[in-house]
Amino acid sequence: MLSRIRQRRETRHAVAQVYVCLVEQARRPEFFVHLGVPDTVMGRFNAVALHAFLLLHRLKGEGASADLFAQALFDHMFADMDRNLRELGVGDLSVGKKVKSLAKSFYGRTVAYERGLLSDDDGDLEASLRRNLYDGVVPDERQIEAMIGYLRSEVARLAATPAERIFAGECDFAGPLLPAGWTSESQS
Repeated sequence: MLSRIRQRRETRHAVAQVYVCLVEQARRPEFFVHLGVPDTVMGRFNAVALHAFLLLHRLKGEGASADLFAQALFDHMFADMDRNLRELGVGDLSVGKKVKSLAKSFYGRTVAYERGLLSDDDGDLEASLRRNLYDGVVPDERQIEAMIGYLRSEVARLAATPAERIFAGECDFAGPLLPAGWTSESQS
């Protein structure tokens, strides 16, 4: 009994560490300055959702422990969304509805990203990113190509990461690769 309690506490701690890592990655300025992700509340949610998808995608098919970890990560993420909405001043009566709406949109994004990754044609992934990550903003071709490259690269990198490292709270993303010559002045 005591070891199960300790194990749950360790899992919660590892989930929290992984979540902090994915949020820090999602907030990297390159996504907003160079790659055209809107620097808005919804744009930031979309960036967090993308990185959560990457980790959940990695854990898929790894068995019961991975399923439990993935569910705990999802629960932690939406508990944090709840806290953030309250800090933004959203009224208590509407927070639940907003969180439910965000969860629904997260599920839609994961299905779209999954479908895009499984396709041999980058057009499906491009359409998914345009609709879900950029959410009404029109990135230029270099930005969308860089995001597709980043997404595919991270999927491959995470696939090579042992699930046990993630279960231990270790999370490691690479920075987005920007084409040579890109500066914040060259992006509008």
